[in-house]
Amino acid sequence: MSWLVALPALDGRDYVYRVHAPRDALPADLFWAAFHCHDDGPHPRASDRFDSARIWRTGTGPADLTVHQY
Repeated sequence: MSWLVALPALDGRDYVYRVHAPRDALPADLFWAAFHCHDDGPHPRASDRFDSARIWRTGTGPADLTVHQY
């Protein structure tokens, strides 16, 4: 099963990561998997506040998700 985790960064963008985990995965585990993936990359620093992340299963996305394509 796949989950999507959106992390807000200091540049004002949300970086969305796909995390493969079981249906009963803990939200905190999903958050940290995405955060560490982001932190290892070249992108601006993401917020490490759990409450600022949006987490959802693929196929059940939030209505207010904005997609940026560059």
